[in-house]
Amino acid sequence: MIEVPLHEVAHGRAGDKGNRLNISIIPYHADAMPSLAGQLTESRVLEKFRHRGATAVRRYDLPRLSAFNFVIDDVLEGGVNTALNLDGHGKTLSFFLLSMSVCVDRAFLVPGSAWARGDGC
Repeated sequence: MIEVPLHEVAHGRAGDKGNRLNISIIPYHADAMPSLAGQLTESRVLEKFRHRGATAVRRYDLPRLSAFNFVIDDVLEGGVNTALNLDGHGKTLSFFLLSMSVCVDRAFLVPGSAWARGDGC
């Protein structure tokens, strides 16, 4: 096992509706789902976004797509029409979540990843 940023083993997509943000996390390897499920908890994601005013997070597991969908409430400072922030749509926030550290089996790393030589969890 090795600790890496989530973006080393998954990619993400974001969308928004009003002051609510959806972030989908899609592991590169479907077999990483169980390991990530134990680490990408609603409470951990809420803590990651709390500084932006997030009040609730719901995680929806999508096993047939090998993905997770997170719905984060009150994180967009009012949404695109009322926020003064540069990313009122929240599109860049998927990468903010992808910066979260996770412990995974080295087999889930992209071949040639610089992280493959790192220390274990």
